[in-house]
Amino acid sequence: MMFWRSVVGKLWFTILLLVSFVLFILTVMLLEFFENYNISETRKELTYTAEKISENLKAHSGDELEMGLEISWGLIDEVTSAAIVQDRENYFSSPETKNARMLPVGYLLNDKDLAAVFEGDEPVNTIVSYPSGTEKGPDYLIIGVPLKDFQGGDGAVFIYQSLEVMEETTQQTAKFILLAAGVAIVLTTIFAFFLSTRITAPLRKMREAAFEVAKGKFDTKLPVLTSDEIGELATAFNQMGRQLKFNMNALSQEKEQLSSILSSMADGVITFNQDGTILITNPPAEQFLRYWYYEQGANEDTDAVPSEVMELFQLAVNTVREQVGEIKVQGRSWVIIVSPLYNKKTIRGAVAVIRDMTEERKLDKMREDFIANVSHELRTPISMLQGYSEAIVDGIAQTDEEKVEMAQIIYDESLRMGRLVNELLDLARMQAGHIQLSLETVDLHPYVNRIIRKFQTLAKEKGIELSAVMESGDSNAIRFDPDRIEQVLTNLLDNAIRHTSGPASIMIKVKLVDRGLYFEVKDEGTGIPEEDLPFLFERFYKGDKSRTRGRSGTGLGLAIAKNIIDAHKGTISVQSKLGQGTTFSFFIPRSIE
Repeated sequence: MMFWRSVVGKLWFTILLLVSFVLFILTVMLLEFFENYNISETRKELTYTAEKISENLKAHSGDELEMGLEISWGLIDEVTSAAIVQDRENYFSSPETKNARMLPVGYLLNDKDLAAVFEGDEPVNTIVSYPSGTEKGPDYLIIGVPLKDFQGGDGAVFIYQSLEVMEETTQQTAKFILLAAGVAIVLTTIFAFFLSTRITAPLRKMREAAFEVAKGKFDTKLPVLTSDEIGELATAFNQMGRQLKFNMNALSQEKEQLSSILSSMADGVITFNQDGTILITNPPAEQFLRYWYYEQGANEDTDAVPSEVMELFQLAVNTVREQVGEIKVQGRSWVIIVSPLYNKKTIRGAVAVIRDMTEERKLDKMREDFIANVSHELRTPISMLQGYSEAIVDGIAQTDEEKVEMAQIIYDESLRMGRLVNELLDLARMQAGHIQLSLETVDLHPYVNRIIRKFQTLAKEKGIELSAVMESGDSNAIRFDPDRIEQVLTNLLDNAIRHTSGPASIMIKVKLVDRGLYFEVKDEGTGIPEEDLPFLFERFYKGDKSRTRGRSGTGLGLAIAKNIIDAHKGTISVQSKLGQGTTFSFFIPRSIE
């Protein structure tokens, strides 16, 4: 079956069919020609023989009739028969041979076409079929020549021959032609296979080379063996392979470049085709989709996208304009910009750029909170300054004691405002990376005892026992910025004392290990609610939402403390339970530079 589908089979079958058709037409025409030619030549020969017999009988009539008949029978061959008719009752027939069958003279005389010879001067001829029993007999070519003035009357010479002889000749000719046709077909087959092999062998190599090129082997080359069309095709194929390799390398480089650009982008990119199916995504976009799949409880193997994104995609495709939207997934804010993609004049899809705006939104909120908090912190002292100043100016304070008291309040509030401004400036410098550490080798025992003594009076007033535990090992010295760490401990102890009511205890635990210095400030105060713990180190955050004066600070101390510890390349943390106290701990590594 594969043979007939191949070029060899098709070419061989086409040539063979063409040659067979030509030989068939030629055979039919030759057989028809030979048959007509044989009949024509036989007719001429028989007519000539009949005329000779007629002339012979005219020359030997009368007493020489016997001689004339003998001469006449000698003029015909063994496949030919003759009948000499003197009149309807007197006639002479040639001797019968095994190859020449005799026809009854009455049959010849009763044929109307042959009977015309008795009336005219021209020979007549006809082809008749004489029956043999119940079957149809062979065809005979009969020639009738007038025999005038023969034995005192007008007779005729009939000479006839069976066409079976000509049919045998035709059959022999047909056999010869068929033999020649068979030889021609065999030679044609050999030639066709030879020709097709010369043509198809390079084509098979081209097919194999084409499969290799389809597999990506663009270095495949075909040998150019001829200078004809097949050789030119092989040259064109080799040029095509080189061009394909160049184009594929260029496309691969562009793809790698595009992939590198997409992978390095901070924004997510999703490319859609015209029906909304995802074509290309980069890692940030995949992260966004994973967030959405997790939130929806969907399988990550699906091609589903958020409905908001699909709405923006449809709007971009329908309106042929850029669309912008925002979506919240897993508590994060994502801004989505969808732009249509064009293929010459038609839209072939769209590209969505997804940007994580969570930090920007958080910073916006922090700026708003910062302004609100600063305004809130400054409003109270400013109001008090304004109120007590007006009271002094308006003369409301009558006595010197009242004036001193109001002036003291004004002084305290101004100090509070100055402290707030200084802390804001310090925090701004720290967050901008402008903090400078003055590292010194510090002896821990006197350093911690000095800080304890500073808060001892305040602690005793509230009935709080303030103590320190030192675990310094063989050496109690380490390098850090003593002023900055004292600022951290001061803030932590001040918070502990303000949020602890006596009788209670506050303990400072100091531990010097191989990796660095570990501080822990533990109190037995009211504790911190669990929901407030993640936000303690943010600016202006306060656990007591009332923000009353007295116990409440500025809300910047812990933020400053965290920045100081970060500058020392350390860590700070808090543990607390409501009603069970709070423990602040921070760690300073040995290698700070």
